[in-house]
Amino acid sequence: MSDDVAAPAQFEIPDGYVALDWRRGFVRQIGPLYRRAQNGAYTMGFRVEDHHTNGMTNAHGGMLMSFADMAWGHVVSVETSSYWVTVRLTLDFLSSARLGDWVEGASEVLSKADDLYVVRGRIWSGDRTLITGGGVFKPIQKRDPRPGEKAFQGQAS
Repeated sequence: MSDDVAAPAQFEIPDGYVALDWRRGFVRQIGPLYRRAQNGAYTMGFRVEDHHTNGMTNAHGGMLMSFADMAWGHVVSVETSSYWVTVRLTLDFLSSARLGDWVEGASEVLSKADDLYVVRGRIWSGDRTLITGGGVFKPIQKRDPRPGEKAFQGQAS
């Protein structure tokens, strides 16, 4: 008997999305994740693969929560070129994502005060909203700006 796992499926990624080059830690376990910049806003996405699923071959709730955390908190990276932590994450699960579905997520900043970002977010697949909710995120450590971040604007390429 073999303990091999299935090779990653080859999926077509929607236009405009680029793979995030996150190679360390937890994200390496749940990826690959993708990002798209459009009209000054960022959307993150992932294809539901076998390692993302529960026993019913739906995306595991923990995977969707982790994705929401990253997709909604990403706005702090864009705004501040900082590493950040999640202070609070509140989610309402409305639908499931199935094996092979393309899942997307984005957020908008509702307020910034006392170095805290309050955001409202949504996770969806096609025309189905999977999760709505919000979060509070705190930048904790500045880092070099990355392409697309506000601090990167004006830097020589």
